[in-house]
Amino acid sequence: MAKPKLRIAGVELYFDDLDRAKKFYIDTLGLRVMGELAGHHVQFDGGSAFLCLERKGAENYPSRDKAVVFFEVPDVDRAIESIGRERIVGSDLSGKTREKWAVLHDPEGHNTLLLESRRPRKPKRRTRKRRRSS
Repeated sequence: MAKPKLRIAGVELYFDDLDRAKKFYIDTLGLRVMGELAGHHVQFDGGSAFLCLERKGAENYPSRDKAVVFFEVPDVDRAIESIGRERIVGSDLSGKTREKWAVLHDPEGHNTLLLESRRPRKPKRRTRKRRRSS
């Protein structure tokens, strides 16, 4: 049997203090709320996927605490300047072996990783050598 073709639709994190988490994702990262049930959850527009923050204990099927949320940004350096360098807890800004990235923590310590989008490399133009006529 063939495996299903999957696409990430969204990520959900659990929080003790849902209001504080909501404030962080709006004020620090600039995400837009796309749905909310007060005291239960808030859902953010993440482009092609969503991020849902839920109050711990609201569901009867809790998940483990380990979680990382990945956000793609066009320019990690600019994102760091916007968010504040003091919030960054780890990074690789060299871009030599892979994309540049930086990580900060949300109010309850979840890793929030900013990953620089891969820029398409421009193909090198070949220049034709002109033959000189004799």
